[in-house]
Amino acid sequence: MKNVKVCNLGLTNYKKAWRLQEILNARLANRKLAIRRNPDLSIPLNNHYLLFCEHPLVYTLGKSGKMENLLLSETELEEKSIDFYKINRGGDITHHGPGQLVMYPILDLEEFFTDIHKYLRFLEEAVIRTLAEYGVIAGRYEGYTGVWIEPENEKKARKICAMGIRCTRWITMHGIALNLNNDLNYFNHIVPCGIDDKAVTSLEKEIGKKVNIEDVQQKLTKHLIDIFEMKIS
Repeated sequence: MKNVKVCNLGLTNYKKAWRLQEILNARLANRKLAIRRNPDLSIPLNNHYLLFCEHPLVYTLGKSGKMENLLLSETELEEKSIDFYKINRGGDITHHGPGQLVMYPILDLEEFFTDIHKYLRFLEEAVIRTLAEYGVIAGRYEGYTGVWIEPENEKKARKICAMGIRCTRWITMHGIALNLNNDLNYFNHIVPCGIDDKAVTSLEKEIGKKVNIEDVQQKLTKHLIDIFEMKIS
């Protein structure tokens, strides 16, 4: 069982959360490097991390993203008080805002498994199991990452959870954004994840009522612990 520390950041500026991810990522990398240089060195066991937060309004563009998928000008972003960042994760453009649960796992996959495909599928599985606890049947859409509602129906398929990660030296950053009670209108100003023919949805929209974000976080954490064989330290 791997030790994992759960950190609740609350409503946090995107840039601040990004910087924290980099610090924790470097901490795990430095520990790994020290052990490799001196295998006999006694180094205290380091935690892996699950960072949970919400963000003020922001759009982020991944390394493979296209600027034309942002449909607002710089002036319009300022008028709407929406931040914008080009970042170092995979994937295209997405939106974060209050009411959306964001999770950033900082994991050294060499202590789990060295398989990025498996890592992404495990994250998706944790979200799928969480949504099932609210009576929402979700799944995967072939050819895309993330979690979808009615993925088997091309005309009705809608995305409820976006994913984008970065992995260096097998240490992860970035993660998932699960739409819960957030305002979906902000997705109208982008081409979400570069997919222009699929809708975006939220748990509130699917079940017809708001959900408690802390409850969702607890359920998601439970499933992550089971799937990744973690323990809270």
